[in-house]
Amino acid sequence: MSARKPLDTQAVALMLLLCTIWALQQIAVKAGAVDMAPLLQIGLRSGISAVLLALLMAYRGERVLWRDGAWRPGALAGALFGLEFLVVGEGLRHTSASHMVVFLYTAPIFAALGLHWRLRAEALRPLQWAGIAVAFGGIAWAFLGRGTSGAAVGDNPLLGDALGLLGGAAWGATTVAIRCSRLSSAPATETLLYQLVGGCVLALAGALAFGQMSFTLTPRLLGNLAFQSIVVSFASYLAWCWLLRRYLASRLGVFSFLTPLIGVGAGVVLLGEPLEPAFVQGALLVLAGIVLVSGHAWVAQALTALRARTLGKPRGI
Repeated sequence: MSARKPLDTQAVALMLLLCTIWALQQIAVKAGAVDMAPLLQIGLRSGISAVLLALLMAYRGERVLWRDGAWRPGALAGALFGLEFLVVGEGLRHTSASHMVVFLYTAPIFAALGLHWRLRAEALRPLQWAGIAVAFGGIAWAFLGRGTSGAAVGDNPLLGDALGLLGGAAWGATTVAIRCSRLSSAPATETLLYQLVGGCVLALAGALAFGQMSFTLTPRLLGNLAFQSIVVSFASYLAWCWLLRRYLASRLGVFSFLTPLIGVGAGVVLLGEPLEPAFVQGALLVLAGIVLVSGHAWVAQALTALRARTLGKPRGI
């Protein structure tokens, strides 16, 4: 296989599209809650996507599941992925999609901490530690700095935000489980299938346990589920795997900070969600921390280039 290359115009355009799709998935779940509970939506979309992916793998002649030695880490990754969406689905009942997308995308912070603990090659650099400190400071401010007179974002925003943060931790743990097991060398489609099956099982079990199985079948709901199942959970994840096989992962990861930005904007524009000043300030700190953790190499190179350019200028200019 050829070496992965830096980003070109095609990769940048596709990443911008993917970030927009991923940002809209929380908006779609929140908008569809009128007709179907979020947990049931997530369970159904994961199940539909798993079936589509299994059919694609069968068509390609790939082993669908239970490859030798991979089923145990696969089951763990699936359980963590399912836990992520279990708490996200429940959290969206209590807080806004704007809040959810920001707290969910703290996942790179938790993944970096877990990999630092598990793998010597993934030891954190000073700039990344600074990013983690900034991000957690932003989380604390978003939670503690909200005023009692601020606009409401849900019936229990503190609980919903906490569940979103737990979802980010579960997503980060999923990354660590994959990176530190045989799944790191398994086909991306197999790894994704484990996660989709786990998401389907746990989300549907949660919907059943919490009495959230009722729904109203409407054209809006059908279109929403089609978008979530086919575009978000199937096509966009496959496109992401395609990018990872061809381009430098560190360069792609820097784009992750765009997703919560787009998600917050979409929540305000499409759902009319209010934004508290403390949340906005905290979210900006969280995003800055994510950039430092995920794109530390790029940031360091940019600072080095800026320093060299500055030192190279004649005096008086």
